[in-house]
Amino acid sequence: MTDSFSRVALYLQDKHPLREAIAYVQYAEARGFEAVWQAESRLVRDAIVPMAAFAATTHRIKVGSGVINNWTRNAALIAATFSTLDDLAPHRILCGLGVWWEPLASKVGVQRRKPMQATRETVEVVRRLLAMEKVTFKGEFVQVEDIEIDIVHGDRAPKNVPIYIGATGMKMMELTGEIADGVLLNYLVSPAYNQEAMAHLQIGAERGGRTVDALDRPQLIVCSLDENREQALDNARKLVTQYLGQQPHIMKASGVSQDLLDEISRVLTWPAEEHQIREAMKLVPDEVVQLITASGTPDECRAKVQEYIAAGCTCPVLYPLGDDVKAMIDAFANP
Repeated sequence: MTDSFSRVALYLQDKHPLREAIAYVQYAEARGFEAVWQAESRLVRDAIVPMAAFAATTHRIKVGSGVINNWTRNAALIAATFSTLDDLAPHRILCGLGVWWEPLASKVGVQRRKPMQATRETVEVVRRLLAMEKVTFKGEFVQVEDIEIDIVHGDRAPKNVPIYIGATGMKMMELTGEIADGVLLNYLVSPAYNQEAMAHLQIGAERGGRTVDALDRPQLIVCSLDENREQALDNARKLVTQYLGQQPHIMKASGVSQDLLDEISRVLTWPAEEHQIREAMKLVPDEVVQLITASGTPDECRAKVQEYIAAGCTCPVLYPLGDDVKAMIDAFANP
């Protein structure tokens, strides 16, 4: 393994039963992975329960939310939740926040109005509560009065829980550079996207009186690894197709041609039926799969991840799509 992979992390969604996921996290920890990030995007798996399970069954690896949204849990509950997780695994918890996506948000009654302002207010209040301050805050979205993390029995020291923003658009990237401890860069984007993201993170960082180098920049990267190259590409194609057709924030950032995106969106609805996904997959060529994922043989996957690192990612957060998760972990593990 090269020095470039001295930092590497695991990303889990809902493909594996939770007890299997725990075993993969334990294996990743044993193989030198720095962190595991648990998704909470679709209505399928809450992030907090798996995070607690991972934290309780490991000893060193960091555990992050990748990411929870700032609408369905208020700032006070977010702070209390991450204070509780820190109690379970002190100094190992990472708080990843995002603003969710359409059409899911509106389908559950959430109006994503002024997401930048809502994020700014949430981050400020969560950070102050985790610092064990007594907080009164009268914002447009967050209104709290004279509250604190009310620990009566236990450690009342400030909680060491860094706050990451799952930014995709460039305005949110600037806000992240200004106020967050880190950015969790999205997946299904090309390395060229990172170059634009770095420029906007720098703009925000300068507003916050620092440089972009002060900001941690882990990045979700779809990794479909198989000695059988065609199998690896086909494993990735399904996910690529679903996200390009259904999640506009990723679609816009992907670097994929608008003509292809329009073709896919005409075939896919949300939620998509299996036959729709299969039909839309026929539209996605190998070159698009490899543009926005690390897919193919182990050597191809490692080379692609190096491209993201060269473009500004500080820690690849690998989302395993192949059936052999341990093989992917081994391919990037510390010796």
